[in-house]
Amino acid sequence: MASVRRDASLGTQLFVLQTVIVLLAVGGTAGVWARHTREQLDALHQQRALAIAQSVAALPQVRAAFTLKNPETVLQPLALSVQGETGADYVVIANSEQTRYAHPNATLIGKRLSTDGTAVLRTGRSWVGTETGTIGTTVRGKAPIRDEYGNVIGLVSVGVLQTTVTGQLAGALPPLLWTALAVLLAGLALAALITVRVRRQTFGLEPREIAALLEQREGVLHGVKEGVLALDLEGRVTLVNDAACELLGEVGEDLTRMPVSDRMRDVLGGADPGEDRVVLHGDRILVLNRTPVEVRGRHRGWVVTLRDRTELTRLARELDAASSATEALRAQAHEFANRMHTVLGLLELGEQEAAIGFINRTAHGAYATGLRERVQDPTLAALLLAKSAEAAERGARLVLSEDSEVPEGVLGDPQDAVLVVGNLVANAIDALDGQEGTVEVSVRAGADGLRVRVGDSGPGITPELVEEVFREGFTTKAARSGPRGLGLALTRQACLRRGGWVQVRDAGGAAGGAVFTAFLPARAGALR
Repeated sequence: MASVRRDASLGTQLFVLQTVIVLLAVGGTAGVWARHTREQLDALHQQRALAIAQSVAALPQVRAAFTLKNPETVLQPLALSVQGETGADYVVIANSEQTRYAHPNATLIGKRLSTDGTAVLRTGRSWVGTETGTIGTTVRGKAPIRDEYGNVIGLVSVGVLQTTVTGQLAGALPPLLWTALAVLLAGLALAALITVRVRRQTFGLEPREIAALLEQREGVLHGVKEGVLALDLEGRVTLVNDAACELLGEVGEDLTRMPVSDRMRDVLGGADPGEDRVVLHGDRILVLNRTPVEVRGRHRGWVVTLRDRTELTRLARELDAASSATEALRAQAHEFANRMHTVLGLLELGEQEAAIGFINRTAHGAYATGLRERVQDPTLAALLLAKSAEAAERGARLVLSEDSEVPEGVLGDPQDAVLVVGNLVANAIDALDGQEGTVEVSVRAGADGLRVRVGDSGPGITPELVEEVFREGFTTKAARSGPRGLGLALTRQACLRRGGWVQVRDAGGAAGGAVFTAFLPARAGALR
């Protein structure tokens, strides 16, 4: 039987448990009601018996009968008459020595009372209670009989058998039983409805199945490498896994109070909808996707996944730099081959002087030679050379200003410098949008850090967008491949992380365009 109870379904367990609760509630209520009714009936009959006893004790003929030689000849008929008229089970009259003058059983007249009446006779006070006498257990009332001087000369005892009280209680039970049965049936019906509802809400799953699903969900949720964040309809965080906590740091219950940027809050809250939204969070580059959650066709909230693309973005940037350098070398190799063919043709024609002049003009006019003279750091020089080739392929011209000066070895780790210069130059080239124009670059390394100035001859920038351009996700260009609007945000982040700054202004004048200025402070021991 115990194994059957353990193996019972959730619905059966709930129904049995609720049935037991209903039975206990109905049974307890019925028992309390029956006991209270019995106590009320006992009190009612006690007061009724006392009232009868006091009425008999106050009769003049009762008091006068006590002066007779044989009081029982008067009192016995009187007691039987009162007993018959009032419905009492007995009326007993006794003198001060507790000798009976009247009793339903005439054979007991002249004998002593079976219950003690000393308290009434001594104190002269009435009494009510339950006692067992010659005719059984009764609820009774006793009243003293006084002579004309107020002295107690006897007592009257009137009682109702408890069987009579019990019979009256039994007569009141059928309505109670029918009421209890109706409540019980209603409770069982409600228990069945609750059981059906619970089974529907739990999709018919048993407790062990629910526990297994919970364990599996916790295992999958905390085992997945991507961050997972669940939000309800009010924007409260209802679920978060370990990966999300690692990526975001402190995660509160309220989305509006989470220590994240406005951009991150817009994506999490749905103000910036779309797929693969790129967000900067500290030193991390995160990709967020916000998906609605529906249960049984009703919208319940959202699930946000977070992927860390910091390392992937860094590798992609390095690969892009390497690709740009390769393209620059390819272009230079092609240009060098053309020049060699020209020199060879001049020599075959016997124009030695013309060949020598062509070689000298080519050597002194090479962009790479001037670049290496001003920017001696090989990494930064390679970047500018690659960007020059990229600009040329897109119909633009990259010019290195005369005040540029970066001695070899002063940058130390050039990663941040390459990030800042590369993003600013790339943004300037993109601003030309394939049109002919000029990008002017100035890079100067001093004892306090690296100063960068990049200007273009593009359409410029309006004053209201001066701060907006540095927000991640902002772009004035149509997306071509992958997320846009991240380069300037990374540039600002790199400068601010080192205690520097980056600014933009409209160049004005006939040439137009925008001018970006950045200052990247030196790290301790980096710039010498």
